[in-house]
Order: sequence, then C-alpha cells, then structure tokens
Amino acid sequence: MKIAFLLSLALFVVAVVAVFVLWTVLDAMGVFAAIGGSVEDVTGAGSTIDFDIVEFFALRRVLGFTLMVGAVNVVLLTALATIYAFLYNLAAGVVGGFEVTLSELE
Repeated sequence: MKIAFLLSLALFVVAVVAVFVLWTVLDAMGVFAAIGGSVEDVTGAGSTIDFDIVEFFALRRVLGFTLMVGAVNVVLLTALATIYAFLYNLAAGVVGGFEVTLSELE
C-alpha cells in the first residue's frame, strides 16, 4: 500500500507539471486565442451565445480539474493496488506460489 501510494503520488505530481507546461506552451503559441477567434467567426460577432473559449480554458480551471482528477486517481490507484496485492497473496497461499533461493557461487 505504501509503495502504491508513493507511486501514484509521483504520477500525480508528474501529471500536474505536464498539464501546466502543456497549457503554458499552448497559450504562448496563441492556440486558445486562435480557437476563440474561430468560434467567434462561426457563431457570429453579434450572437446571443456568450461563450469565451479563452476564459473556459483558463489556467486556474484547467489546473483545478487536473488536481481534482489527480487526487481521485491517487486514492483509486492506492486502493486498487492494495486489493490486487491482497488477492495475489491469497492466490499464492492457495496455489503455493514460487520459491526462489539465491546463493553465491564459491
């Protein structure tokens, strides 16, 4: 359980950093502004639909979603890995498992 928790926590940190870097690169390239301009062209400038793609994909919202999904992922991965380890140990106890003996050559 401890190993699964630490590995899922490391995966969580990697995911947050990756999302931040990807969002920063896309924003610096002007992708969100270009998509927002395209949406505005399609819907029309005087349209009653008030949807701002740049505001929808703001860094705060994207990182908040990433943190929420990552926290759920940490809990689920830890729980599932613990259950799988318990089931493996139970099956190894019934079947006998493998026994490996390592020794030095003299």
